[in-house]
Amino acid sequence: MAVDVIAEFKAAQRAGWAHFAPLQTFTTEPAARLVRFAGVRPGDRVLDVACGTGVVAVTAAVRGASVTGLDLTPELLDVARDNARVAAVDIDWREGDAENLPFAPNSFDVVISQFGHMFAPRPDIVTAEMLKVLKPGGTIAFSTWPPELFIGRLFALTASYMPPPPPGAAPPPQWGDPNVIRGRLGAHVDDLRFDRATMVVPTLSARHQREAFERTAGPVVKLVEMLTAADPQRLAAYRAECEALVAEYLDDNVLRQGYLMARAMKAR
Repeated sequence: MAVDVIAEFKAAQRAGWAHFAPLQTFTTEPAARLVRFAGVRPGDRVLDVACGTGVVAVTAAVRGASVTGLDLTPELLDVARDNARVAAVDIDWREGDAENLPFAPNSFDVVISQFGHMFAPRPDIVTAEMLKVLKPGGTIAFSTWPPELFIGRLFALTASYMPPPPPGAAPPPQWGDPNVIRGRLGAHVDDLRFDRATMVVPTLSARHQREAFERTAGPVVKLVEMLTAADPQRLAAYRAECEALVAEYLDDNVLRQGYLMARAMKAR
């Protein structure tokens, strides 16, 4: 039987991102920016794709939206459920794949994703799925990491130390390029708009932040697992490059992580 390399790739993603929860502290404020940018209103039916710990979903629900959150990683959905409990909001949480959304066409007024759908390996499929479940005239909105800024560069550095992805898988930071977004959404949307913001992450040193990524950031977690036993020298080289990269964006104990927001209306 042929090996399903995409399925294996997603299984590795699921395992790596299971450690993400501590980072929700820093993604909470950007979640409010994205929900506001998307224009979420009371009564809107909202789907949060690759919802992680649910910071966007909970933010939208607190505003009065009817929210569904979907993620590949059950450990993060457990945190999301607890976040909803504390916020006293009712959200429909689903374990599922952004490349195979289990919803009827035209089900949602807003489809939204914060640093999530960009990790689905096949952009054409995840784009088609998100637009399929969005109503004509509805809003698609997402936050992504530009390839030329810190997180995009970090993922590129990490990828350079890992085996190549399966055929058809695209680098996640491509979703941070407005020209790429225009090409992927194409004639399926109208009124495509962009905005930029910066996530602020307090940290004591480049080494502190590198170690934090090794505990929480999915691709970095998997790389360190792979190299610790297989090639300690290569791991040391990666760590040195990672700390040098962090240092470029670190000033006065603050790491600045610029990101891109995109919003468009599904063509009628």
